[in-house]
Amino acid sequence: LVSVPACCSARYNLALLACFGFFLLYALRVNLSVALVDMVEPNTSLAKNVTSNVCPEHSSTTNVPRNTTGEKYSWDADTQGWILGSFFYGYIITQIPGGYLASKIGGKLLLGFGIFGTSVFTLLTPLAANLGVGYLIAVRALEGLGEGVTFPAMHSMWSSWAPPLERSKLLSISYAGAQLGTVVSLPLSGLICYYMNWVYVFYIFGALGVLWWFFWMFLVSDTPETHRTISHAEREYILSSLKDQLSTQKSVPWRPMLESLPLWAIVVAHFSYNWTFYTLLTLLPTYMKEILRFDAQENGFLSALPYFGCWLCIILSGQIADYLREKQNFSTVCVRKCFTLIGMIGPAVFLVAAGFIGCNYALAVAFVTISTTLGGFCTSGYSINHLDIAPSYAGILLGITNSFATIPGMVGPVIAKNLTHNNTVGEWQMVFYIAASINLFGAIFFALFASGEVQDWAVSGYHLHRN
Repeated sequence: LVSVPACCSARYNLALLACFGFFLLYALRVNLSVALVDMVEPNTSLAKNVTSNVCPEHSSTTNVPRNTTGEKYSWDADTQGWILGSFFYGYIITQIPGGYLASKIGGKLLLGFGIFGTSVFTLLTPLAANLGVGYLIAVRALEGLGEGVTFPAMHSMWSSWAPPLERSKLLSISYAGAQLGTVVSLPLSGLICYYMNWVYVFYIFGALGVLWWFFWMFLVSDTPETHRTISHAEREYILSSLKDQLSTQKSVPWRPMLESLPLWAIVVAHFSYNWTFYTLLTLLPTYMKEILRFDAQENGFLSALPYFGCWLCIILSGQIADYLREKQNFSTVCVRKCFTLIGMIGPAVFLVAAGFIGCNYALAVAFVTISTTLGGFCTSGYSINHLDIAPSYAGILLGITNSFATIPGMVGPVIAKNLTHNNTVGEWQMVFYIAASINLFGAIFFALFASGEVQDWAVSGYHLHRN
């Protein structure tokens, strides 16, 4: 089996286009949390929180006159919570159907139209906000529906495109776009709000998404067989590397799939990791502002730093993981377990530490950044393990695990908000403790029950053995 060079190959082109796609998806997902600050009338969210006076004030910035032409709405804190959460209600619904549909109609159309739809609804966001809060919540939930199919569709495409020994590399490139989208769009949305008007946050990113869609539809195909410009050598290389791994049966083996312990190992790991991830994503600015008395909005760069670290880590760990499997003959399951342990126990340790360093702002940012960065190891850990245990059904498996993993996005921040009524350091330590212990449990569970082999039920001959 001769490997085919990566440069300009069809599979790496797919990874790069996918990377841009996920970049836009996350930009479209997080831009609202930045724009919302400018959409709300300043005095409505002033039911003032008790700011703990443990730490001294930092802000000594002079206020530059900023653009104030955008509409302002009088939404209270609860309404804002609903607006921010509505995305996940749409997102959770389409995970499993997305995986199932991808196996039927192919991932290309599903992913393409998922991002296209999200972009169109993003363009409609300012209009919806004008019509009323119900419309805005509906549009955000519809965006969630569109984004819900994207990860399962991508996993489904990689099951036909990624040679087993290049999986970590190819998947880490395509999914790292998500972190990069967070890194770029947080500060950029802030600048757009500052110098232009919040409506342009939605117009600019929405238009970019539509533009991406044209490239995607034109340049990409579902399988190596149907690709227009792929070289013969590369097509043969991919197909022969996957020939014993894919199933030809048309029906999905739901029961043995749901009884499979290696699948539940991924579910538990995915749920635990996302608990920490979403808690930080939604509450970090609050922690910095209320406890450390430092306004994260003034410093979009510092809010983005952890995600930049994570992006670097995802790309590097993907290369290392495949190197260990190919050159050092480490077993797949060994690599997946080690990377998951590093990517979950590391963040837990630094997260708890972040709660104990008092007012040392630089150290707090450093610890949170290290915590999020180490989480990047998980992409080459549990995150692509679906493809190891059942390449043919990877999209459906990801739909299942991602459904469970969306729950922390809905529940985690609510629980954290309820625990931090008085915004004391002790309450926040509690939030960090909970996240860290969930992470620890997930890591241990995965290390005990994960597998790196294609499961019996995922190969075509499976039903023959049973009867």
